[in-house]
Amino acid sequence: MSVSLHFSEIADVYRFFNLEQTLKHPLVAVIDFGNADEQVAENTRISGDYYCLMFKRYDGNNVRYGRKVIDFNNGSLMCIAPNQVLELKYDLGDCTEKEGWGVFFHPDLIRNTSLQHKIKDYSFFSYETSEALHMSEKEKQIFYDCVQKLDGELQENIDIHTQDIIVSNIELLLNYCTRFYARQFITRKSVNSSVVGQVENILAQYFATGKLAERGLPTVKSLADKVNLSPGYLSDLLKKETGKNAQDHIHYYLIDEAKNILLSTDKSVSEIAYGLGFEYPQYFNKLFKQKTGKTPVEFRNGN
Repeated sequence: MSVSLHFSEIADVYRFFNLEQTLKHPLVAVIDFGNADEQVAENTRISGDYYCLMFKRYDGNNVRYGRKVIDFNNGSLMCIAPNQVLELKYDLGDCTEKEGWGVFFHPDLIRNTSLQHKIKDYSFFSYETSEALHMSEKEKQIFYDCVQKLDGELQENIDIHTQDIIVSNIELLLNYCTRFYARQFITRKSVNSSVVGQVENILAQYFATGKLAERGLPTVKSLADKVNLSPGYLSDLLKKETGKNAQDHIHYYLIDEAKNILLSTDKSVSEIAYGLGFEYPQYFNKLFKQKTGKTPVEFRNGN
């Protein structure tokens, strides 16, 4: 039987981990998992109204996040956005060794701050578990030092500077995530190159089979599903490897197909647009000019 838990307040996090300490701040928490004692039944699904950076090392690996099992044996960093689901497939109380830390912060903490406008740029919050950040010992220490500074600030009395300092520390953590994920993309270059090849083959076959009129353009999600990655991770991987994100790759094959049709048939631009899966020809015109610098008619007449 599955049990679902949803935490709406940071105080719920303390209660979940059976920590008796007084809540230091209503919108942010730093948890030492070595001191935590979460007792959760099997098949428990957990979600919350907050962001979470979580580094854990457990002597078990039956934790699911999204569609994948998490390997916590060696430790990895997960970045979880509000309302994403963490599924526990076993009783964490059975683990004999647990260590790590978690930083939990509510969106209200960063409201009306510069981080509120930047938070969506941290695309790793949409990654799957299998795309978690695997860190070197040096990187783990850098994160730990940042977490300790954040926790130290939470020990201070709240004053007019508290929010700015806390938010700055959280933003520093997120910026390190960006840096270390960039490193991970580089160190996994051989694997990433294979993914790029798969994506190109999938798109080439899709456009060659004439499925556009029936099914429309492939989506980033459908493309990501075929290579077993999340849409956000796939786009970032492609951007690092080729300079173009997933949507750019789809549009590249679309425009290439459009050029072939424009030069090899007498079909009107509207007919071509409908044949390529566009509901409105004007959108096709706009995209074609954006990608080529010419309208479809200008391209046809110039070639």
